[in-house]
Amino acid sequence: MSVSTNTAMYQGDAILADLLRADGIDRSVSSIRDLIAGVNAAPDGELPDAWLDLVSARRSDATSEQLTALRATIDRPADPAKGDHAARLAALRAELNRRGLDGFVVPRADEYQGEYVPLRGSRLAWISGFTGSAGAVIVLLDKAAIFIDGRYTIQARQEVSPGLFSYHHLIEEFHGDWAAANLPAGAKLGFDPWMHTGAWADKMRASLTPAGVELVATDSSPVDAVWADQPPAPLGVVNIQPLSAAGRSAADKRANIAQALAKLKADAAMLTQPDSIAWLLNVRGADVPCTPLPLSFATIRADGNVDWFVDRRKLAPGLEEHLGNQVAIRAPEDLAGALDALGHEGAKVRLDGGTAALWVVDRLAKAGAKLDQGGDPCVLPKAVKNQTEIEGAKAAHRRDGAALVRFLRWFDAEAPKGQLDELTVVATLHKARQGAADFRGPSFETISGAGPNGAIVHYRATEATNRRIENNSVFLLDSGGQYLDGTTDITRTLAVGDVGPQARRHFTLVLKGHIALNRARFPAGTAGSQLDSLARQFLWQQGLDYDHGTGHGIGSYLSVHEGPQRIGKQLNSVTLLPGMILSNEPGYYLAGSYGLRMENLELVVSLAIPGAERPMLGFETLTVCPIDRRMVDRDLLTADERDWFNAYHARVKAELSPLVSGDDLAWLEQATAPLL
Repeated sequence: MSVSTNTAMYQGDAILADLLRADGIDRSVSSIRDLIAGVNAAPDGELPDAWLDLVSARRSDATSEQLTALRATIDRPADPAKGDHAARLAALRAELNRRGLDGFVVPRADEYQGEYVPLRGSRLAWISGFTGSAGAVIVLLDKAAIFIDGRYTIQARQEVSPGLFSYHHLIEEFHGDWAAANLPAGAKLGFDPWMHTGAWADKMRASLTPAGVELVATDSSPVDAVWADQPPAPLGVVNIQPLSAAGRSAADKRANIAQALAKLKADAAMLTQPDSIAWLLNVRGADVPCTPLPLSFATIRADGNVDWFVDRRKLAPGLEEHLGNQVAIRAPEDLAGALDALGHEGAKVRLDGGTAALWVVDRLAKAGAKLDQGGDPCVLPKAVKNQTEIEGAKAAHRRDGAALVRFLRWFDAEAPKGQLDELTVVATLHKARQGAADFRGPSFETISGAGPNGAIVHYRATEATNRRIENNSVFLLDSGGQYLDGTTDITRTLAVGDVGPQARRHFTLVLKGHIALNRARFPAGTAGSQLDSLARQFLWQQGLDYDHGTGHGIGSYLSVHEGPQRIGKQLNSVTLLPGMILSNEPGYYLAGSYGLRMENLELVVSLAIPGAERPMLGFETLTVCPIDRRMVDRDLLTADERDWFNAYHARVKAELSPLVSGDDLAWLEQATAPLL
């Protein structure tokens, strides 16, 4: 369920205090109110009552009832994107004047530089109204500009006032160049070093310095100074990721990372990416949407000892015992002192300079640490899934596939009636997944694109853009689920009525590329960028292409976009290794008409090829869900491609038939019929 069913009225602090004492719970009501404020600043997720364990795992039903009732009396944080942005800009400009700054950069990122930010970190949305996943704003004393990439051109114009901000393309026009052109010599442009990397600061200075503009690191965010009702840091519950899902103990992982540090002659590693910490310690959190992250920092020493800088209020009972004596729980505010201590030791510290906040890098350097910015040592081991994680991924994909069959059967019956819209599809698909065991939420915000909206890559339906699904049209659905044992990501392009020969031809070109990549055999040492053209070749032959990557890495009940491996045009030196999981998602987008994408997840596996002179690798498909046969022009497929298509559908039918019944089973049998 997604919300608590408790309907009791709160009886007051005195009654709750008595209940706490009776249960032997040594907590004040005021501390619980503070806890609830943090809980309310985190997503609810699929287990909205899990926070009660943060008060105590041993509590009476009456206490649970009153705790839930108390939470209902405490306001949730307001949507940061909604409000008087003109007044917010005025307040920020007054603060900049007070600090002697001529401008300030507000990025989408927070201090963890991740894909998702908590409500507290939604500074870009608060100042501008923009809710996309990438972008930046520069606020000067007399003007302001927002920079977004091509995915969000339409969305930015819907959410951001043209009277307050000018619109610019994030990739085509670097925001440092804009600032240099719009600030006079001698001006000071401020930035929060917690929200940017060193590479960003270097690039900004390269733009600003020739114009005589100084880039100034602030000691605190001026946005935070004027955001009066800024939410607190989220307190999403941090739970143990069981060994039955993780496959390796946290102690084993720590020992392996310690060995790697010793080989590098490093004294410690600074971990700034929460998914690395979650993997290393076998924990999962709930601080941000779609990805089970405990927002935190950590250091690991070459002896395997870890200092974990995390608010202990969000740790579920039993978690400290799970961590053991080699992991010290330290308050987040202790981080600065710990970095200073590493510096005073003259320690050699490994970290990823591409993802670490500049504040962290500068603090270590100024304290005297020797920095090795060669990368996060957890990234590659995390990407190579062990056998338990692989089996978990397969099981999660089967349950996800069964949920999709139930949804697709419903969609096929309802869509031709002309009454469905994009948001209804999103809600219904979510409900279908909720029926699957160990479902923990979506792995990203569903892309539900009807007709021309599907041609907007990474489109997200909103109340303002919500489009009705018309008969004789193409519908693009890209979605995924987080399960305790795996993460899924799947795109299906669906025909509603007769989509016409052009759409079928274009989709079949996409499908042919998908098949070619799936069937690839390649020698060990091959990087994803070397395989990318396999997926594009049939589109290229027709003078067509797509502007996104072909494949990204996938986590194990972690991020749906996980590095370091990827498949794309951009050069990437990371070689593909057995156990890595990637998406295979070529597409084609006809502006104003439709979007087409075909996505399955693939596991990199070793191949036994008779006579092979070197180790060879290939892909094993994890996703099990029918491909819409009505989108396929069979005459464009070769006999081998039709065999692939039919064999895939035979496997889908065999794996999913035991998991569905009745009308859903009948639909599955029809949907997986051979393409003759």
